Amino acid sequence: MDKLEEVFRMQEALNREIDSLRHLEGIGREEWLQRLTLATLSELAEMLDGVNFKWWKNPKDVDEDYVKEEIVDLFHFFVSMALRSGMDAQELFSRYVRKNQENFDRQHGKSRKPGYDVHEMEGET
Repeated sequence: MDKLEEVFRMQEALNREIDSLRHLEGIGREEWLQRLTLATLSELAEMLDGVNFKWWKNPKDVDEDYVKEEIVDLFHFFVSMALRSGMDAQELFSRYVRKNQENFDRQHGKSRKPGYDVHEMEGET
């Protein structure tokens, strides 16, 4: 089993445990995606607190461990979103590979979607 598949397996087990313990089995897919989106926003806000985004406050040393912990929290919610959307690790990986290639193509004007070609920005059309 590859590492991404293992992450998905672990997250599915955690989701089942939380659903059972907290009596959440009746929640539908749409509501789960709404809840997970809000949870992700909450975790992003927590991460912001750890990286000195408040220009009006004196900066403090960034707690690297805290930042990494928040990234892992975000990853939990992203994997849970994928699962609740019906994606498995293989589908997520395949979609990531396609989108990654599209993002490279956009940067070089090889995409049908306008506004990304870096050469246009530099006047090198």
